[in-house]
Amino acid sequence: MKIAVFVLFALLLVIAACTPAPASRKTPSAPSSSSGAQNVSTSGGDTNTSAAAGDAAKGKTLFTSSCTSCHGPDAKGLPGLGKDLVTSEFVASQSDAELLAFIKKGRPVSDPANTTQVDMPPKGGNPALTDANLDDIIAFIRSIHQ
Repeated sequence: MKIAVFVLFALLLVIAACTPAPASRKTPSAPSSSSGAQNVSTSGGDTNTSAAAGDAAKGKTLFTSSCTSCHGPDAKGLPGLGKDLVTSEFVASQSDAELLAFIKKGRPVSDPANTTQVDMPPKGGNPALTDANLDDIIAFIRSIHQ
């Protein structure tokens, strides 16, 4: 019983951390300027070109430990939990700084853009993640995005 509760809690944390932002996703300024990355093209082209200040290899490890319970081990999402990050238009439309701000903030169920109806907690529910860790996760997501 304790294991089931733990797994459910972990899934909820990952979902909340990885849910896409609202339709009004572009903001004039992001709270963090730690990655001087440019905006990513939304034309469906290669989004890896602005792969950030992070290390994708480290990001894969961090993603595996913090995000897979909702987004799955292949980052293609889990039904009713986290969104597919591999083909996400949201990911493609955000700069690295915007993704960093989004992951740090999370997305509550009350947000109209939350289509999973599951909270995405700030930092995916892992408060130990630093901005540098999140930059690594973003670099990993960029590296697998199609």
